[in-house]
Amino acid sequence: MTHAFSRPRSAPGPQVVAPHAGHARPGREPVGGAGTRTRTALVTGASSGIGAAVARRLGDEGGWRLVLSGRDRERLRTVAEDTSATAFAADLAVPGADRQLADFTLATVGPVDLLVAGAGVGWAGEFRDMPAHALDQVLDINVRATLRLVRLVVPGMVEAGSGRVVLIGSLAGSVAVRDEAVYSAAKAAVGAFADALRYELRGTGVGVTHVVPGVVDTPFFEHRGTPYRRSRPRPVPPERVAEAVRTAVERGRDEVYVPGWLRLPCRVRGAAPGLYRRLAARFG
Repeated sequence: MTHAFSRPRSAPGPQVVAPHAGHARPGREPVGGAGTRTRTALVTGASSGIGAAVARRLGDEGGWRLVLSGRDRERLRTVAEDTSATAFAADLAVPGADRQLADFTLATVGPVDLLVAGAGVGWAGEFRDMPAHALDQVLDINVRATLRLVRLVVPGMVEAGSGRVVLIGSLAGSVAVRDEAVYSAAKAAVGAFADALRYELRGTGVGVTHVVPGVVDTPFFEHRGTPYRRSRPRPVPPERVAEAVRTAVERGRDEVYVPGWLRLPCRVRGAAPGLYRRLAARFG
């Protein structure tokens, strides 16, 4: 059965929707005494779900100048107002939008200390039924847009000798999920990119964190065209993922699973792939 690929309401092009001039000051300014300064965080996919939760968690923590990006202009405005952030509505799958976002961030709040790449879309159904435009959209947003944006902000981090890139992956990318072939492939690419980039940046002061959530209670399933109907695993709130992101940034962790027990199926798949595939075929 083919599922319609729905897209959240979005602005026709990149647009500043919630500027906060008091929080948008270029440069790396010290605050709160000697040795401390306000850091700059850029969060994508911030109009809802995990991205919005991350933005709110960083806003609650303080010490961050936030730039938020997402496709749903009105939801993004609300999150930005809640977090005293500057919001830049854009569809990062559109060529050039990544460059506009990076340039806007540099011009308004200065170099990026933390990038949380949370923008993502999914699609559920048999691969042979997947429309070509949905296939392109899943790859464009989850993979291409993420890599392009990372490519734009990492050089500044390396030059500064500090920074962190947080890539929001998925359990689907670690173990593969039935009826989500392209989404699983896209998130697997994000995980492999995180590992490879981490090796490359070793010694530069720039870290890479791969966050691997399971089922999260967000509009993701509504947007992908198929609701989540399984009784287990139970969805976790996006705030739990946001707290994991905050902790990973604070402690410099390379990879985080949310919830933590998700490491188990990944280890089983790695240690006994045949057994894992038999179990997956039986239990889905």
